[in-house]
Amino acid sequence: MAPISLASLTTLRLGGPAERVLTVSDPADWAEAARSVDQREGMPVVLGHGSNVIASDAGHPGTVVVMRTRGITTTRVDENTVAVTAQAGHPLTDLVAWAAAEHLAGIECLAGIPGTAGAAPVQNAGAYGQQIADTLDHITAWDWQTNRPRTLPAQACRFHYRQSRFKAEPGRWTILTVTLHLTRCAQAEPVTYQHLADELGLPLGARPPVREVTAAVLANRRRRGLLLDPLGPDARQVGSVFLNPPVSSADSARWSAAGCPVHTTSDGQLRASAAWFLEQAGYGPAQFVLAGVRCSARRTLTLTAEAACTAAVFTAALDQMATRVLLGSGILLSVEPVQIDVQVPPTLPGRVRKC
Repeated sequence: MAPISLASLTTLRLGGPAERVLTVSDPADWAEAARSVDQREGMPVVLGHGSNVIASDAGHPGTVVVMRTRGITTTRVDENTVAVTAQAGHPLTDLVAWAAAEHLAGIECLAGIPGTAGAAPVQNAGAYGQQIADTLDHITAWDWQTNRPRTLPAQACRFHYRQSRFKAEPGRWTILTVTLHLTRCAQAEPVTYQHLADELGLPLGARPPVREVTAAVLANRRRRGLLLDPLGPDARQVGSVFLNPPVSSADSARWSAAGCPVHTTSDGQLRASAAWFLEQAGYGPAQFVLAGVRCSARRTLTLTAEAACTAAVFTAALDQMATRVLLGSGILLSVEPVQIDVQVPPTLPGRVRKC
C-alpha cells in the first residue's frame, strides 16, 4: 500500500509521506490505538482537520494519528448551565451550530473557525471577543508520558492568547473530549467586538439572540475572507499565519498614533495588529510573495499555497515577510500555525515542532 501523504491530511495540502497513519473514528477504539503506537519512534503526530498545520516536504518518519471521533452529550449542571461534552474529532463549526440551535450561549462567536473541538483548546481558538477558554470546564486527554488518560480542569490548561499547555508541551497530550459549560439562554453573551456589533447593527454590549450572532459572525467572516472555502481560489491555506505581536504601553500609544489597531487580550496583554505591520512592509491582499505563495484575495494575514508551492517555499515566504516587518518596525512576528518536522528559519521564533 502506498504511504499516505501529510498533504492529503492538511488544508494547506503540503507535506510528504507519513510512515504510518492511524485513523480513530470510534472513541472506544482509542485505548487499543494508543497501545499500538511504538513510542521508540517518538510520540505520534495527532491531526484533526489539519487546518492549522505546516507539514514538512520530507513527511514524518513515524505514526500520524487522525482523530475522526464525533458526538455530543449533555448534562444539566444547574437551572441555567449545561455541560456539553464533544468528542475531539467533532468539527468545531458543527458544535457551534448545534449550540445555537439549542439556544446555548457561550461559543456563538466561534462560528466559522475551521478545525475540530479537540484542536480548539490547543490554540485556545477564539474570535470576535470569545475564546474557547471562556467556557471550557475540563478536557480528557491521553498523556503519552504516562500512557494513561487524564482529566485536566480548565485552570490546568494554562490558557493565554492563542496559547495553552498543549501547545507549550507539543507531543505530550492527545485531547480526547472537551467539556464546556454553556448557558441556556435565548440571548447571546454581550457583544464586545466592534466588527460584530457593526454587522448586527447594534451597540457594543447588546445581547441579541444566539442564532443571530452566529449568523452575523459567519456573514462577517465571509465578507472579510475568514471562511475556509475548500473549493475557492484561497482553499489551500491555514488562516492567519502570524500572531498579533505583544507591545508595551508606551509602544501601544506610539503605534496607535500611527494608525495601528491595538487591543487588550483577555489576559490583559496589549497586542498590535500583525496585518497592519505586514501592510506597512508593503504586502497586501492577492499580492505575490514567493513562487507559489501569495496573500489571499481579501486578506494580507492569510497566505495561499499554489500549485508550485512546497512547505520549504511556504516557510521561506513567512521568513521573508517577518524579516521585512522586523527591519521596518523592530516588531518580531511569531508564526501561528503548528509546524510538523519543519526547519524554522532563524528570523522566525520557534523550534521544530511535532503537534
